[in-house]
Amino acid sequence: MSVTHAEKVVQFRALHAAPGAFVIANAWDAGSTRMLAALGFPAIATSSGACAGVLGRRDGAVTRQEALDHAAAIVNATDLPVSADLEKCFADAPAGVAETIRLAGAIGLAGGSVEDATGDPARPLFPLEAAVARVAAAAEAARAVPGGFVLTARTESFLRGNPDLDDVIRRLRAFAAAGAEVLMAPGLPDLDAVRAVCAAVDRPVNFMGGIRGKSFNVAELQAAGVKRVSVATSLYRAAMTGLLAAARELREQGTFGYLDTTLATPELNAFMAE
Repeated sequence: MSVTHAEKVVQFRALHAAPGAFVIANAWDAGSTRMLAALGFPAIATSSGACAGVLGRRDGAVTRQEALDHAAAIVNATDLPVSADLEKCFADAPAGVAETIRLAGAIGLAGGSVEDATGDPARPLFPLEAAVARVAAAAEAARAVPGGFVLTARTESFLRGNPDLDDVIRRLRAFAAAGAEVLMAPGLPDLDAVRAVCAAVDRPVNFMGGIRGKSFNVAELQAAGVKRVSVATSLYRAAMTGLLAAARELREQGTFGYLDTTLATPELNAFMAE
């Protein structure tokens, strides 16, 4: 790649400072990364769910090293800035969170996220004080990455049984004060909630699309104050939907009708490296 890590971080920060909203497209391997870059998306994200799916597992069942290896393949496939979905940074203690951010910066990621979900159904979210300490450790590690690292802090409240908008805003404000550059609250139920979050914080807000019935168009999100729009596993799921439909046709009917709508090999190859 011809663009340095530091230059990618500058590009990424500039996207967050520019007027309007931008879409960061979630890739799942080097090939999908090259296709999304060629289509003109200005930045790429990973998806923990897509990463797990590529490995034949469910979301949350991937190790830190596996996630970093997955992200490195995507980083190495593009000159665009890449931000990684790092889940809870594969650690409960702040020191472990910081180490994940350090390692993420070392593979060339321009950014990444830390979230407040514990992975334990009995206590799905870290208490606020612990969540803030984890974000603070991540932010300190991000500042130490040579060339920079854009930290996104996300509360999983609406996805983990805590649909309390006031608490979501409280958490996001605390994460900003702890050093997060971008804020995120996946699962916001409507545009009123999106507007409330964006108005209540002083950092760029990432809206996560990809949930049926809770994915609003980019123009609506921009008008609500959103700066960045990610799409979670939805592009990966769209690709797997096509695979499943084609495979079912072949297995159940013995026909090749799916070929009428697939990319021809030369078209696919045009996106790929020599």
